[in-house]
Amino acid sequence: MGMSRAALAALVALAAGTASAYPGGTPSYQTDVAPFCAGCHSSVAESDLEGAGERAAKEVIAAKHLAPIAAGENGYKDLSEADRTTLVAHIRALDASSTIQMEFPPQVAVGETFNVTVNVTGGAGPVVGVALVDRAHRWYAKPATSAGWTVVGPPSVIGQDGRPQSEWSDARPEKFGRATTYVNVKGISSDASTESWGSAKVIFTLKAPDKPGDYPLVGVYLYGTEKGSPLGYTTNAVGWKMPRGTTAGASGRVRFTPEHEITVKPAEAAAAQGQ
Repeated sequence: MGMSRAALAALVALAAGTASAYPGGTPSYQTDVAPFCAGCHSSVAESDLEGAGERAAKEVIAAKHLAPIAAGENGYKDLSEADRTTLVAHIRALDASSTIQMEFPPQVAVGETFNVTVNVTGGAGPVVGVALVDRAHRWYAKPATSAGWTVVGPPSVIGQDGRPQSEWSDARPEKFGRATTYVNVKGISSDASTESWGSAKVIFTLKAPDKPGDYPLVGVYLYGTEKGSPLGYTTNAVGWKMPRGTTAGASGRVRFTPEHEITVKPAEAAAAQGQ
C-alpha cells in the first residue's frame, strides 16, 4: 500500500526538523539565540571569528559554501560546470544585496524605554532570523540582555509585504513572556536571476540599564541563500523547495552590524541635554 501524501509530509517534516533550522526558521523555538548555534551557516568575514586561528578561514563563505559548489560536491554534482558557475554568481549577488542596519538613539537616560529598528534586505527566505546581541562574534556573542538591556514586549515585525507579523512570537506561551531578542520573519523572497531582493523591518523596544555608562548593541541577520537562485534548490516529494546543498550544507549566513555603543546617562543629565 502506498504512503499517503499527509503521512509522507509528516515524515519529511520530521526528517527536516532533526537536521537543522534554516531555511524554515525556528518554528518550534521562541526564545533568545546566539549565532554559534547556526553551524550550517557560513560567516561573512574572518573577523567575526577573531581568535579562532586557522578555523576562521574555513568558516567563511568562499571556503565553506562556494568551494564545494565549484568542485561539484554533494548536492551540486548534478549541475553542469556552467550551471555551478552561474549558481555561484547568483549567490554572490544575493550576498552583496543582503544587508542589516540598525536605527537607535545615540544616548538615552537610565531606565528609559526606546526603540531599536532593524532593517534587513536580501536573504533567500522563506524565513529569516533577526536578533540583538552584545558583540559581532560568531562564537562569543551573547543575547543583548547580557549587556544590561531589557526587552519590553515582543518584537514588532513588518514583513516583505508591508504587513505586521506576530505568529512567531504568539507561539510562545504568554505566561512565559514574549519579550525576546530574536525573532523569525516569514514571507521573505529574493531572486538573484531577476535581481529582486526581499526586505523586512523589526522593531525591538528596549529599556536602558539603571547604571550610566556605554553599553554595546549589535544586530545579527541569519538568512539562507540557495533558494534565491533557480539553480539553488531541489523539490522534494511533497513539493517543498530544499537547498541544493541540503539542510546540512553551509548555504546559510551570519551577518552582523558593526559593533555599536549607546551611552546611558543619568536622568538629570539627559533631561538637561534635551532642553
